[in-house]
Amino acid sequence: MALSRRTFSALTGSTALGLALGGSGGPGAPSAYAARSVPTGPAPAPPSADGCRHTIGYDRYSLLVDGRRLVLWSGEMHPFRLPSPSLWRDVLQKMRAHGYNAVSIYVAWNYHSPAPGSYDFTGVRDLDLFLRTAAETGLYVVLRPGPYINAEVDGGGFPGWLSATRGTARTDDPTYLSHVDEWLTQVNRIVRRHLFTQGTGTVLLYQIENEYDAHPADATGRAYMSHLYKKVRSDGIDVPLFHNDKGRNGYWVPGSFDTGGEKGGWLYGFDGYPSPAQTPPDWGDYGPGGPKGGAGASPSTPGFVPEFGGGWFDPWGGAFFDGKGYAEARRTRDAAYERRFYLTNLANGLTLHNVYMTFGGTSWGWLPAPVVYTSYDYGAAIDEARNVTDKMAPMHHLGHLLQRVPDFAKLDRAADVHAEGLKVYHLTNPDTGAHVYVARNDGTDAVTTELPTDAGRVRITVPGKDARLLTTGLKLGRRTLKYSTAEPMLCLTAGRQDIALFSGRLGDMAELVLKCPVEPNVMRLDPEAAWVFDNDDNLHVNVPLGEGGLTRVLVEKGETETPLVLLFADDATAVRMFPYDTPSGTLLVYGPALLRHAELRGSEVHLTGDITETTTIEVWGPRGIDTLVWNGRTLPTRVTLSGSLMTTGLVPAAPEVRLPELGGWRMRRENPEAGPGFDDSDWTVADKRTTFSTTPVPEGRPVLFADDYGFHYGDVWYRGTFTGSTGLEEVSLAYSTGTQGLLMAWLDGEPLGAHRMPVPDRDTTIRKGSWADTAVFPVREQLRSPGRHVLSVLVRRMQRDQDGKGLDTHKAARGLTAAAFKGASPQVRWRIQGAIAPDPVRGPMNNGGLYGERQGWHLPGFRDHDWEPVSFPRTARYQGVTWYRTSFRLSVPADVDASIGLTLEDDPYRAYRAQIFLNGWNMGQYINNVGPQHTFVLPNGVLRTRGTNTLALAVLSEFTTLSGPGRVSLTLLGRASGGLPVTPV
Repeated sequence: MALSRRTFSALTGSTALGLALGGSGGPGAPSAYAARSVPTGPAPAPPSADGCRHTIGYDRYSLLVDGRRLVLWSGEMHPFRLPSPSLWRDVLQKMRAHGYNAVSIYVAWNYHSPAPGSYDFTGVRDLDLFLRTAAETGLYVVLRPGPYINAEVDGGGFPGWLSATRGTARTDDPTYLSHVDEWLTQVNRIVRRHLFTQGTGTVLLYQIENEYDAHPADATGRAYMSHLYKKVRSDGIDVPLFHNDKGRNGYWVPGSFDTGGEKGGWLYGFDGYPSPAQTPPDWGDYGPGGPKGGAGASPSTPGFVPEFGGGWFDPWGGAFFDGKGYAEARRTRDAAYERRFYLTNLANGLTLHNVYMTFGGTSWGWLPAPVVYTSYDYGAAIDEARNVTDKMAPMHHLGHLLQRVPDFAKLDRAADVHAEGLKVYHLTNPDTGAHVYVARNDGTDAVTTELPTDAGRVRITVPGKDARLLTTGLKLGRRTLKYSTAEPMLCLTAGRQDIALFSGRLGDMAELVLKCPVEPNVMRLDPEAAWVFDNDDNLHVNVPLGEGGLTRVLVEKGETETPLVLLFADDATAVRMFPYDTPSGTLLVYGPALLRHAELRGSEVHLTGDITETTTIEVWGPRGIDTLVWNGRTLPTRVTLSGSLMTTGLVPAAPEVRLPELGGWRMRRENPEAGPGFDDSDWTVADKRTTFSTTPVPEGRPVLFADDYGFHYGDVWYRGTFTGSTGLEEVSLAYSTGTQGLLMAWLDGEPLGAHRMPVPDRDTTIRKGSWADTAVFPVREQLRSPGRHVLSVLVRRMQRDQDGKGLDTHKAARGLTAAAFKGASPQVRWRIQGAIAPDPVRGPMNNGGLYGERQGWHLPGFRDHDWEPVSFPRTARYQGVTWYRTSFRLSVPADVDASIGLTLEDDPYRAYRAQIFLNGWNMGQYINNVGPQHTFVLPNGVLRTRGTNTLALAVLSEFTTLSGPGRVSLTLLGRASGGLPVTPV
């Protein structure tokens, strides 16, 4: 049904949403909520599918969920980049524990649709399961189903079959829109069962299209966006919709297109991917203003950045990170980078923030666009092997701060403040009177200076290329902070006492001053702390951060009977502090590497989580707790003077994990397609004369493009049969593949040679486009005989281009585009073969058209007992494909989460590549002489950590050099005691 304005308000539970998202003054008018008093106080409980109706509104400051302010601190992950549904929960729990209250996901059209009218949302593609898991984890969901997503995936997320259809994508072309409507119908049928407004899930926001700057101001673009908006609403999606502007252009602000008379319900957002060398720009409400002012382009909606760089992608050859891969991305976009940019965002009035990526994952199979290799680690806070990295510290800090200290949900710009050597932002909450200062150092040397604040001049040090957050007048439960040089991370009430946590860099001297009209009783519970009460009714506490882990100071009596526990921690310590809300009260847990779940059962505290290093566990919670149960095991404890329950002994580190050496390899060569006698009678005849591709077809010649014949993923074979080769001197084969594509040719079974696309550099990585070229092969005299000849060609395609500018670049040809001959003019009859029917479990992107794939050589049940035994390293000279298979058994303890990778290494001169199959799953492509990737993550679930695994390598080698494989081994990438049960996929 089509949603009327009235229906839309009713579905959200009240007219509040209609008011908040409506108003009659147009895009620049304040919403009705702006004049309302919005409740403050502790953050509401994490979202869930609670069966209750909810409202979602907003004003210029923030979202308003059920009338309460919500600062969105979201992290991006892509379920399709982690093909093990059990591990979705692992990553989501890590995000929630480390301060995120939302997860943002793309839904990739190509991942779910192998053919027109065919859609698969089962197994590793179960969107319903992911949305249920997010709700069970307590995370809001920001859903982004395109139809175009970009995301460095094949065709920007467009299905392969779309490239062979009529109609111009990303426009109001009716043929294209008919396909889009079918896709959105399938997605929205699932999504509307998980809407937070309906109490059936936690989907909070829904994105239309992605970075759409192809037609930002013309009728085509407006009609397209209007169609998508109306379609999504007609499908019953009643949460606020938004788009992400590609930069701060002011495109698609409220009022930009026809919404069918519905007012409100549309948020403006923009993306930001600054480089580490860039000075953080003022792109929010307090920036240069005008249509290029980022959030200032939509003053009636909250500042929203649907994508902000939590790293960056890396191309083949590692051009962006000097060949060092994602370790270099994580080094250059480190925790200091994040503080510097994310705190600037906060100071610029941004209260809806999504970090792209928080977990990057793996572009397995034929999922990656040509611009990237298999790993999509991204230099993210959670690495590809699911390890929490040092980058998590500022994410953890800011996430818990924005959830636990409501003052940050409503900030106005205050009087300018200047401090020598620093850029300072001064903000204040008009309701609470708290002041916030962001002091940013854009230089390379540390700056020590005095910062003028409303509480007096405060001496601070800000390291080079870093930033620091200071607050004054902040409520700490029943007491008031005068100022602190350490940064507040959370304030909560556990039992009958208030707890406030402050953190900073290792080695900082934290100075905290508490307003105390009546002198309190103060007890330092750790020797690092010092305190003094002055004549101006101020309590001064000084603590060096990091020397003893967590430092505790107890403040009692004075103007209130409620005790205040002050906690001080450096970044590495603070990231092991986990608040957790239960129906019986809030807990604060210190010590483990991860807290997954907590609950109170009478006087017992039951915790589940992960341990990596030897630690103690400490819990603050309701009065009367006396027993601590960790992962099902009761630990001996004592009650401390700070009111916590602490283990009396150490919880041991995760045990060692031993991995077997890989041996017992067997080998078999393929390429029977190269021989003149190969039976290709069941192959598809390539005789089409027209195409919808953007690549022109040479006049008078057939269409050879793989997509036109239904072969959309992986390798494709061609066999051209002809007579009359007398005088033939050269064969020229034009082909188009994307970056790092490759072509090999044989004439009557004899190798003619190989040709591959060049390694991209920084300038050509994006701009080169489809990477088309022509391979020219001389023909030896003995192959110029009369009679029948067969020209066999193997093309390694690297998937379709993305379509960022709406130019149908995803329709550029893949495979052979033309064949020409010098010295003769034979008439060639072409046949083509790619992947056979899509794998029903692993999906269409798992397999290409290699002979071994078509015969099932990659599958664990294939019988290879008659293959030739071999050992590594190998040195062989061969043009074509050689398969290697082995099996190995793992015995990882059941209570240990071990992340394991496969590492391949060889002489970098050797020109070969390997497709890696684990238990039949295509886990990625290794290119020995290009790189930079050498280790491939093998996700648990695909990998049997307690059982037997089958490993197959399809090695494609050129004839110009010797080829391997060289050294092939298993690598332990991380381990933790705890984890989650993993179901094999």
